Amino acid sequence: MPRNLPQLSLAVLIFMSSFGAAHAQAFMTQEQALRAAFPNGETIDRQTLFLSAAQVDEIQKRGRAKLESQLVIYYRATHAGKAAGYAFFETTIVRTKPATIMAVINPDSSLRAVTILSFYEPQDYLPAPRWFNLFRGKFLRDGLWPRRDIHHLSGATLSVNALTLAARRLLAIFIVAVPKEPQP
Repeated sequence: MPRNLPQLSLAVLIFMSSFGAAHAQAFMTQEQALRAAFPNGETIDRQTLFLSAAQVDEIQKRGRAKLESQLVIYYRATHAGKAAGYAFFETTIVRTKPATIMAVINPDSSLRAVTILSFYEPQDYLPAPRWFNLFRGKFLRDGLWPRRDIHHLSGATLSVNALTLAARRLLAIFIVAVPKEPQP
């Protein structure tokens, strides 16, 4: 796991707190997030999936979350010719405004990190950076829900729900549709 993800979360928090709630919007670009997630010289390639109706049904069943598009873009990172991880970006509506996350998934189908890239709701509704650490190492299982493995946050219920559903949906896409390499 990249060592600088906790520092990245702290940097995002410091950056966000330097502005008022009205200014807390975009924290980093996709390119910045990818470089932070894969800092060891990994090669990062953009991939495109065109999901079949059967894949969409299976993803929605496994993730227990609605999928809005049959087109999926993700990024595959390789190091020394082997998969080092996969990054997915999703923009979801939290309450009435969008938030964009990046989910980094390990080749074993566990979450390495969930990072916030932009958040247009008031900053009070944004979970603290350490809350995002709850996703680390999680698989798409029944415990990956608010009030189970993911702590509920007073005052940020809709954010917690939306971000958890996004993570579940992205894990389901990975499991169902992304070609896998044999694991040693």
